[in-house]
Amino acid sequence: MTIINRYLTLQVLIGLVVATAVILPAFSFLDLLEQLGKVGTGTYRVQDALLDTSFLLPRRFIQLAPFIALLGTVFALGRLAVNLELTALRVAGLSPTRISLAPLGVGLALLLFIAVLEQFVAPYLQQKAFSNQAAALGKTTELGKGLGIWTRDEQNILRIGEMQGDKRAENIELMHFDRNGFLVTYTHAKYAIVIDDNLWELNDVITKTFTGERVESANASSILWKSFVNPEDISTLNKSPESLSPTELFQHVSFLRDTGQEADAYSMALWRKMGGALTTIAMLLFSIPFVLSSARTGLGRKMVLAALMGVGIYLVDQIIANTGLRLNFNPLLTALIPGLVLITLASLWLRRFF
Repeated sequence: MTIINRYLTLQVLIGLVVATAVILPAFSFLDLLEQLGKVGTGTYRVQDALLDTSFLLPRRFIQLAPFIALLGTVFALGRLAVNLELTALRVAGLSPTRISLAPLGVGLALLLFIAVLEQFVAPYLQQKAFSNQAAALGKTTELGKGLGIWTRDEQNILRIGEMQGDKRAENIELMHFDRNGFLVTYTHAKYAIVIDDNLWELNDVITKTFTGERVESANASSILWKSFVNPEDISTLNKSPESLSPTELFQHVSFLRDTGQEADAYSMALWRKMGGALTTIAMLLFSIPFVLSSARTGLGRKMVLAALMGVGIYLVDQIIANTGLRLNFNPLLTALIPGLVLITLASLWLRRFF
């Protein structure tokens, strides 16, 4: 890497740090205000609000990454343009291609960092914030309170009243149907112990068998049941799709499809993570011609225009995603097409300078 490339890379890094230092606290402050509104309920205190807000920082950073990439790069290159450093570099023979390599290289590093956050950090901390808040507000942290947890496969419907940890389930109802859709057996267990992923011990069991117009009832202190669902899948059912890691989403989408259940919301969340990466790349590409096409424009005006463009793209992306989910559009296309279109438009704009 030449001295010029190192210098440009450093300036882009500084720009991203500045953008993060401005944007992330601003949006996190809004999160904090929301959390502070819950102070005084149950045992929820100001300390809890601050802690929960800090736990949400990685998720908020991921959501803001395209915006940060755009504003950070525009700030970095715009500062160089205002100080006539870009002009000097181009007069010295530095092509727009070489100027573009610095933000693109930093962008790839940013995407790698986001991938690590998305897989290992943000899901854990976000779910930790939700569970801490529920406990402090006096709400149950047990899964399934209320209507319970419902899931099914081709011939069975399972309802679990509550999950207490990963190894104990309360108030289980299991309905088994024949291939014509008629109820064959109904089983109720007071509680179940999870022996392994696919083997449960049902306790205090009542089983009703339906044969024609006859109903036979049988009681048992305990029976072994080969489950079609494991505790991890049950736990995932009660988590918001956004809070899951890509691996968890992929596994859960596979589980829902294998058991004949609706998976669009989780599939959309999975592909939107990829769509977010495409949008971040597009924002980096947009920032280069954005600065080069208005080299004489003041830095403040560049930042305002970039911010307006970023907000507009964010709103359009949200509208497309929500509309696609409501109208049952293909999640893959709905999530990826906006990013691909943006990359295409940015590339066409960028070609004018090459």
